Amino acid sequence: MTYTDSADAPDSTKQIADREAIPPWAAGKVAASSPYPPVHRLRPWEKTWPRRRFLANGLLGIGGLAALRWGAPLTFAVPFNPPPPRGKARTVIQVWLWGGPCHLDTFDPKPEAGNDYAGPFTQPIATNVDGIRINELLPMLAKQADQYSIIRGMTHGINGHETAAYIVQTGRPAGGRLTYPCIGAVVSLFKGYDAGYQGLIPPYIVLTQPQGRFSEAGFLGLKYKPFATGGDPAAPPFAVEGIVLPGVPRERQIRRRELLASLNTLRCALADDPLMAAADAAREQAYELILGDGGKVFDLSQEPDAVRERYGRNTFGQSCLTARRLVESGVPYVTINYGGWDTHKQHFQAMRRKLPEMDRGFSALLDDLRERGLFDTTLVWWSGEFGRTPRIQWEPPWNGGRNHYGKAFCAVLAGGGLRGGLVVGATDERGETVTERPVYPCDLLGTIYAQLGIDPDGPLPNPQGLDVRVTPDASEKVPSGGRLKELV
Repeated sequence: MTYTDSADAPDSTKQIADREAIPPWAAGKVAASSPYPPVHRLRPWEKTWPRRRFLANGLLGIGGLAALRWGAPLTFAVPFNPPPPRGKARTVIQVWLWGGPCHLDTFDPKPEAGNDYAGPFTQPIATNVDGIRINELLPMLAKQADQYSIIRGMTHGINGHETAAYIVQTGRPAGGRLTYPCIGAVVSLFKGYDAGYQGLIPPYIVLTQPQGRFSEAGFLGLKYKPFATGGDPAAPPFAVEGIVLPGVPRERQIRRRELLASLNTLRCALADDPLMAAADAAREQAYELILGDGGKVFDLSQEPDAVRERYGRNTFGQSCLTARRLVESGVPYVTINYGGWDTHKQHFQAMRRKLPEMDRGFSALLDDLRERGLFDTTLVWWSGEFGRTPRIQWEPPWNGGRNHYGKAFCAVLAGGGLRGGLVVGATDERGETVTERPVYPCDLLGTIYAQLGIDPDGPLPNPQGLDVRVTPDASEKVPSGGRLKELV
């Protein structure tokens, strides 16, 4: 969920937790006050900037914006110099189905449950792994079941979008005194610029719209927020925010750069100023991203038409293709924010549109990663914030809708050194309750961290110097079924 007006945005995880139902085990974690001290804002007469510094800051331009967005330092209470993580996986592609896909209509079909549960989807298809069936509208993925594993025991019991997204992205329930960083931000911390990442593209990318305020950097700060591309990768051109300028040809952008350089006489006067030198370096990186080879990763016109058709000429399919190009260039964490799954009304009409689109794009991504030798080093995670009610709401105004359901849902993991062709966990005959091997968000996230070489039990640096682990420890009393050793 995103907010267009700050007045609409909740101020804290506590307010969200108050409004949206959380399970009993999350009770008692709501703090009444923020642990952060009040900020003293300088009054105009308290600001003492040297004239040279003032002039230099006025010339930062695009380079300064780039430095603020991707290079602002985080001050830790304890020095943090992470060693480069060494795991089987080097990158992650997260396919985030915003709104929550229904497990019964995707990877945990229940055709024998009857019309009130299965609806029209009564003919699940066999996959290339004996005993595993999935929805009949996923024939391409059915041929690849040996490449991925299905987690049918996912559970957390939360039915609110933001609080559910928060626990799935962070491994912790909302409502505590800290706002924790999501997995993408944590990976950006351990595998991004602090760990020697040299790419011009930020280490944490979201295609195309932000997932919401509880899927971001938390207490780590702005440097670890995702760069959301905006635009539509299926549109010509893919207008990436701040990188591709719609309607402005590349040649004209180059002329603008040359004109700006010719007018920048103050730069010569401040040739020895270290701030100006830093601004120059940041500006050159920004220009390289916009006009050089850096930004070409977003130029899908470089791909053969056959490849683009294979993924599907739609936003999701082309987002999957862009994600492959990003991890191929070394970006550590890429999220595809795939909306349209919050199907309170006319659920099955939506599924007949969404499932074939998802089948084509997701299967093409897995095949392409394997063909390019990227599959074993790229971990692909498919999930939403929860599932949807197994019992269908046929009555008006829902007309065949499904509501939010955090008690039981599913996830899919592929690549990154994990085993494929397995099913972990099970639900009852109606898909309402996890009956075997419950898997909580912290279990799944811990497995992903471990594959990346990030110690799930290791310290998570923070500005306050608190003793915080990457995933919850026993003192936090967050339910856990254990990491997914079945897949390792």
